[in-house]
Amino acid sequence: MKIKKISHCCLVIETGGKRIMTDPGMYSVEQQALERNIDIVLITHEHQDHLHTDSLKQILKNNPRAQVISNASVGKLLEQEGITFTKLSHGDSLMQEGISFEGHGHDHAVIYPTIPSVENTGFLIDGRLFYPGDAFYNPEKPVEILALPVVAPWMKISEAIEYAKAIKPKKCFPVHDGMIRTDMPPYIAVRAVGNVLLSDGIEFVSMGEGSVAEF
Repeated sequence: MKIKKISHCCLVIETGGKRIMTDPGMYSVEQQALERNIDIVLITHEHQDHLHTDSLKQILKNNPRAQVISNASVGKLLEQEGITFTKLSHGDSLMQEGISFEGHGHDHAVIYPTIPSVENTGFLIDGRLFYPGDAFYNPEKPVEILALPVVAPWMKISEAIEYAKAIKPKKCFPVHDGMIRTDMPPYIAVRAVGNVLLSDGIEFVSMGEGSVAEF
C-alpha cells in the first residue's frame, strides 16, 4: 500500500491496483484537483476541511469513473449537488473495485456540548488502513496502519497518543494537521508522538504535505 498525503486529511491511497482519495477538503483545493486516475473518493463527514463541494465536483470531472462513498448525512448534501454516492455508515461493509471497505463509528468527536455534532464514519480500507475521520473510534479489530489525528479543536496530543495505544497498529502517521504549518516549531510536539509510541512497538511515520510512504 502506498499513501500520498496531499494535505490535512486528503490522502491518495494506492492498493490493489486502485487509487482512493479521502476527504477532499478546503486545505488542499488546488493540489487535489490535479490528481488523476482516482477510482474511489471516501468522505467521512461534512465539515469543510473534509468536504469542499466545488473541489469534489472538479475531482469528479477530472476522474469521471470515480465513485463516491460516504454516510447518509453527507449523502444528502451530495444529492443536493447532483452527486451520486454509495452509502457506507457504521456497521456497513462493501467490496468496491475489488477492495473491501468497512464503516466504523457514528458521531464526530465533541468540540463543545452546545455545538451540534454531525455524523462521522471512519473507514477500514482493504483490511489494513483505518482512517477514523474526526473521532477516536476504536473498531475493536486488528489495524495494521492508523491515520492518526493530531491537531484539532476537539482533541489534544495526549489523547492522540492514548488513542494510538488503544488501537495498537503496527504503524501510524499524522493527519488532521492542516491548521498548523508542519515546518514550524509547534509541529515538534506532533513529532514527539513518535518517541512515545515507539516504546509501545508502534512506528510513527512522519508525513507532511506532499509526502509519500510505502506501508
